[in-house]
Amino acid sequence: MATVFSNAPIVIDGKGHLLGRLASIIAKQALSGQRIVVVRCEEVNISGSFYRNKLRYADFMHKRHIVNPKKCGPFHHRSPSRILHRTIRGMLPHKTPRGEAALARLKLFEGVPSPYDRKKKMVIPAALRVLRLKPGRKFCSVKFDDGRDVQRLSHEFGWQYKDVVDRLEEKRKVKAVAFYERKAAAAKLRSKATKEHASSFEKLTALGY
Repeated sequence: MATVFSNAPIVIDGKGHLLGRLASIIAKQALSGQRIVVVRCEEVNISGSFYRNKLRYADFMHKRHIVNPKKCGPFHHRSPSRILHRTIRGMLPHKTPRGEAALARLKLFEGVPSPYDRKKKMVIPAALRVLRLKPGRKFCSVKFDDGRDVQRLSHEFGWQYKDVVDRLEEKRKVKAVAFYERKAAAAKLRSKATKEHASSFEKLTALGY
């Protein structure tokens, strides 16, 4: 992450990041005052096999407040963005004004909603699974398992918007490909025009333009 903070929020693509490592870096930056947006939270990975993580989450689902569970919690969020939010919250002093302000600087989304689909996104090498997890180690995704058509953690515990997010992501990717093709064609034409009229540029420069 950048050490120089900007007024504009940093947009992070959550795909392929490890849940805990990503959460710790985001928590530290949010406490320092940086605004952060995370997209594609459903593509975040969790180290360990899916079966182990499913048992852990099932155990968490059975934890409840004995007096008034509806009011006092714990609240068992199913959506990937809320799972990441709760992980980050656990790393912040969220009951203090400073921690509350840090949480307010975060925005987490499934998929890539507008206007973040047209903004430059970044990754965090210190949290990427391919760089930080030893080859051969087991891992699972919050949404699905390594590209296989298997329903995963959030979906199996009641998240009902997997198909909606998948459908919207397919549409977004088609638009992104078309946008990139138009951009590449325009850049090619601009480069060609620059080469063809290079001599006239020299004349205009000599005349003071």
